[in-house]
Amino acid sequence: MDKSIGSIGWIDLTVPNASEVKDFYSAVIGWKPEGLSMGDYEDFNMTMDGEPKTGICHKKGPNANIPSQWMIYINVADMAASTEAVEKLGGKLLSEVKSVGGYGKFCIIEDPAGAVCTLFEPEQD
Repeated sequence: MDKSIGSIGWIDLTVPNASEVKDFYSAVIGWKPEGLSMGDYEDFNMTMDGEPKTGICHKKGPNANIPSQWMIYINVADMAASTEAVEKLGGKLLSEVKSVGGYGKFCIIEDPAGAVCTLFEPEQD
């Protein structure tokens, strides 16, 4: 995962049928699925040469309201300042700021044109 501010640090695909879709991308691209426990179900990190490349997630639990699409996570230096700018400049916060233990925090936003992405403030080492 790239932690450089301003870069795309991660990409997830959230769909109702993650188990089927992970098999599709495994066959088409060659990614290898690695299960990621979400409690009562499993999402998937898709790896290549043992290195995580992307995630394929079920559209339930914390992802229930995420649009079914490839979602980019753009690294920001200051989540509070970034979310304030989103609202000030005509965008929308589509989720609350949430922590991902040990990794950082994120917030799904919509820009003034209607495009959706996720802001991510990586936890600094």
